[in-house]
Amino acid sequence: MKNDQIKNIIFDLGDVILNIDVPIASKSFADLSGREQAEILTIFKESEIFRQFETGTMDEPSFRNYVREILKFPDLSDEAIDTAWNSLLLDLPPERVELLKKLATKYRLFLLSNTSSIHITQVNKILKASTGVERLEDLFEIVFLSYEMGLMKPDTRIYQQVLDKAGLKAEETLFLDDNADNIRGAAQLGIETIHVQKPVTILEYLQDYAV
Repeated sequence: MKNDQIKNIIFDLGDVILNIDVPIASKSFADLSGREQAEILTIFKESEIFRQFETGTMDEPSFRNYVREILKFPDLSDEAIDTAWNSLLLDLPPERVELLKKLATKYRLFLLSNTSSIHITQVNKILKASTGVERLEDLFEIVFLSYEMGLMKPDTRIYQQVLDKAGLKAEETLFLDDNADNIRGAAQLGIETIHVQKPVTILEYLQDYAV
């Protein structure tokens, strides 16, 4: 149900705007290295490589070198690593972008994503190919990315930074995310939330807001 107090909408990226399938990445790295997918998942979890990359403590060259190190595969090319890492990024339905354009006539729109620079480069390519829109910044007033902020959802500090930087009041702000922990983090600050759960999409969740 529509909340008439809402003036601002913050969107997550993966499985909210862009369809993703996270396990595909670990399978891609397993195929590259000749290891089992379960082993790859364990290696990545223990090294916290993706957390480091997505909070900006590791840049692109460091990330790629660390992948080579933990997979014990020194000859792995930059391109192969990037392709495997980006394999979890699927399609971006054009109708979701059309919804964003419609919402932008009534609300201030923002993006808040736990992500990495390699992913954002690829997302912008997918966005342009599917909709003609050059980059995410063309759809949102401000794009907030974890690797630039040094924080990740569901840390409440990341939501507070968004509110402060954009000059938003929590009670006038709606946040959509597919991760329940991220929803709870935002709700702790008094932000209105919608937990996006497939197969329902933002087209249905925000139908009343787009009218």
